[in-house]
Amino acid sequence: MRTTSRGLIAALTLTPLLAGCFAPGDSDDGAGAGAGGRLRIAMAVPPVQALSPYSNDATVLSKLSVAEGLTALDRNGTAKPALAKSWKQDDATTWTFELRKAEFQDGTALTAQSVVNALDHAGAAKPKPRVLSDVTLTAKADDADTVTLTTKSPDPVLPLRLASPALAILSAKAYAKDGKVSPVGTGTGPFEITRLSGKTKATLDRFDGYWGGKAKAPGIDVSWIADGTARANALRGGEADIAEWIPTAQAKLLDKDTRHEVPSVRTDSLILNTGSGLFTDAGLRAAAREAVDGSALVGSVFGGYADPAQGLFGPAVPWAAGKRVEVTGRAKAATTAQVKAETKGRTLRLATYTNRAELPEAATVLQQQLEKAGFTVKQDVREYTQMEADLLAGKYDALVFSRVTLLDTGDAVDYLASDFTSEGVYNIAGLKDAAVDKAIRAAAAERDTQRRQEKIMRAEAAILRTDAVVPLVHEQAVQGVATGVEGVLLDPRERSLVDVDTHVR
Repeated sequence: MRTTSRGLIAALTLTPLLAGCFAPGDSDDGAGAGAGGRLRIAMAVPPVQALSPYSNDATVLSKLSVAEGLTALDRNGTAKPALAKSWKQDDATTWTFELRKAEFQDGTALTAQSVVNALDHAGAAKPKPRVLSDVTLTAKADDADTVTLTTKSPDPVLPLRLASPALAILSAKAYAKDGKVSPVGTGTGPFEITRLSGKTKATLDRFDGYWGGKAKAPGIDVSWIADGTARANALRGGEADIAEWIPTAQAKLLDKDTRHEVPSVRTDSLILNTGSGLFTDAGLRAAAREAVDGSALVGSVFGGYADPAQGLFGPAVPWAAGKRVEVTGRAKAATTAQVKAETKGRTLRLATYTNRAELPEAATVLQQQLEKAGFTVKQDVREYTQMEADLLAGKYDALVFSRVTLLDTGDAVDYLASDFTSEGVYNIAGLKDAAVDKAIRAAAAERDTQRRQEKIMRAEAAILRTDAVVPLVHEQAVQGVATGVEGVLLDPRERSLVDVDTHVR
């Protein structure tokens, strides 16, 4: 079926009709926008790889409207046109995409060959972007404005996959011979990165050649502030117009006109390392699962901005609850005495990170619960970028982890494949389970939406059976937005934040 609707559709748009802001020094409290109406944004997670789309930095490129893919997601999670103005499926493994007239921020034109070049580099990246963990994609330019994409096996959600920030189309100069990728001045979005200062700041200017029209804001000044209290203080003190991921302890301290609660597809879980260490033992994993109680975190840690976890997918995934499958076949949990005997002399290495303020506090609660069950626990709490490599290398026994389950494609299969299949590129749990692999493959091959959702929930049950992951809570995000700022995108998938309409009155 050919899709023809125009433009990027944001998730949810915040448009308060409130008083204007002032530059610092123009008012008694210093509140206001940056010079010339520039937006000032305090972001939580510093860049891991200089904003490479092949890392967790990819979402920054979409949040700041720097780069785009062939498609985008609308508020319902449906694929909508972006750099591709239309597409059609030719057969089970072949799709044709027609490109719109657009140009890159370096002045070169978007062509079919530039799309092929970008997707080829993504496929060759090491490690592969999570979104490509379960698919082999081949791109061919038919003419200047037409691209044919072929998958090795049928991929019924390819248009959703192409909306991933990791598959952003950048100009040829973005791709270095050593495999590094730079989005600085190479995207197609309404804002161009003109300067990236390590892991602390970035400067973006309006790109007036944007195909979708001129942005209302002249530019964006980004500061990465890992400490959540400091982000909230930046908003309160008039040093930021937008502050993402306000800690729940700080949320109620914000003026109600600047505090915005957003249903989130984010689930916080305890990930258990099944590949090495204590939790290769299924009985010990089961003991850990029975020991931890996520509901205890809802009020004490999250201040009510969370729901007790029902599984991997929470209330912001509305179809999940009605299709949830009973989990059966779990291992018998080791008793407290057995845990002490089997772990004697060994310490459970429990990790989490500081970028989300609630996680260290949650880890402390879980430590107490696990110690009551007979484990000896030692925490390692650091900033995420300092520990990602160790997490993927399996150097911890357990991780208190916050994951946006529909981040990469808007389709849950991609998340399940990257995090829980034997070859998954983000398989922190080190899970290698044939039944899980089979269940996820079955969901991936299903084209009918309803049946696909049913198979996703069967896969969820298969994963939970292994006790490789213990869901704790489903979060509610809190975003801080200064009064007088309009058009901020409040996105349950956490992929969007500003676009052409975001500005200070």
